[in-house]
Amino acid sequence: MTAVELQTVTERQRTFFADGGTRDIKTRVSSLAALRREILSRESEILTALLLDLGKSAFEAYATEIGIVLDEIKYALRHIYKWSADKRVPSPLKQFPSHSFIRPEPYGSVLIMSPWNYPFQLTLAPLIGAVAAGNCVIVKPSAYSPATSAVIQKILGSVFAPEHVFAALGGREENALLLSHKFDYIFFTGSVAVGKTVMAAAAANLTPVTLELGGKSPCIVDDTADIALAARRIVWGKFVNAGQTCVAPDYLLVHKSVKRALIGEMTACIERFFGENPLTSDHLCKMINEKHFDRVRRLIDGENVAVGGDCNVAALKIAPTLLDSVDWNAPVMQDEIFGPVMPVVEFDDLADALDNVRARPHPLALYIFTRSKRNERLALNSVSFGGGCVNDTLVHLATSHMPFGGVGDSGTGGYHGKAGFDTFTHRKSIMKKSLLLDMPFRYPPYKDSALRLLKKL
Repeated sequence: MTAVELQTVTERQRTFFADGGTRDIKTRVSSLAALRREILSRESEILTALLLDLGKSAFEAYATEIGIVLDEIKYALRHIYKWSADKRVPSPLKQFPSHSFIRPEPYGSVLIMSPWNYPFQLTLAPLIGAVAAGNCVIVKPSAYSPATSAVIQKILGSVFAPEHVFAALGGREENALLLSHKFDYIFFTGSVAVGKTVMAAAAANLTPVTLELGGKSPCIVDDTADIALAARRIVWGKFVNAGQTCVAPDYLLVHKSVKRALIGEMTACIERFFGENPLTSDHLCKMINEKHFDRVRRLIDGENVAVGGDCNVAALKIAPTLLDSVDWNAPVMQDEIFGPVMPVVEFDDLADALDNVRARPHPLALYIFTRSKRNERLALNSVSFGGGCVNDTLVHLATSHMPFGGVGDSGTGGYHGKAGFDTFTHRKSIMKKSLLLDMPFRYPPYKDSALRLLKKL
């Protein structure tokens, strides 16, 4: 996309928006329903693209990408009329007679920049909220997942006119070009480093942003946990998509009394899920490219490998790996891993372990496996994090009933369901005054009696 092409698209979108092309709720409903039909008709193409880009099995691709998007559309279609309606609120007595209401209003021209790790879901899910809210949108899928980006472009081109929704493909140059342009809202999902660039670019135009970032999300297993269940759910949550999940458990904090048992159970789960040689399993995804493969492989060097550690450069696969007795200062503990490597850190006292978590940037997720209500309360109340689970991993994001997003270093804002609609909506406050009565004491010159009356009101 050239600067001239971008200017043409954005001008057409602004004209379309100004002419009311997205205002009618029935039009939004029709667009979302058409999007759902197009996704269903191209399901096999989407599955093939996700297999090419990330090596995802059909089950994993549907469960973590297509199914979530279809659920989001279904939920939006069910609630969009309620979300879009004016909300009556009380008026102060001193403004009698009047009535006040809040009117949801779309921002206008929106940019959605999506990542490569869940390239279909993390592009379409925020788009659903933006379209439901009545915006015009430019979508920028990742260049690292070209097959999925191409399918997304075909889907959106079939459903939407470019003045409504347009998919812009390309790499860093196109990203920079888009960020140099003024939008009414920017929604970004990706790394902390790029998130800072996006926020700086948005600040130049005073553009509001949502940043969905990441971070090192802890997974805590105390001495009361169901070890077999914890092992299954942690192994699934960590190694789905080869660990390339923003809310994957990034490191394991386990009570020293159950560490051996947990590692044993996790080892058995890895073999049960991926076979004796995980590198040949169709159920283990590959790393997105050689750069990220090399980065994650280097994190294993010099650590105590309890399980895994094997790599296949040609296939870009790293076996599910557990690193035992990792030091807090080790390289693998400094940044988000974003790969199939799980450091294990033991603790004796939960409060001390949580102190170490709080000493680091706010995580996007936190998971705790426990039967202890006290330990559950201690973890949930003492650490600031985006969202999480008790006795499970990842599943808190697979619902339209709760917002998904980060806090502090892990992001700002949220989406899914109504939260997605609200993200792309300005809440316009309006008070309508009666023409029948006009209080004279509000106008100068002010008298002492007027001040006394005002204080009473």
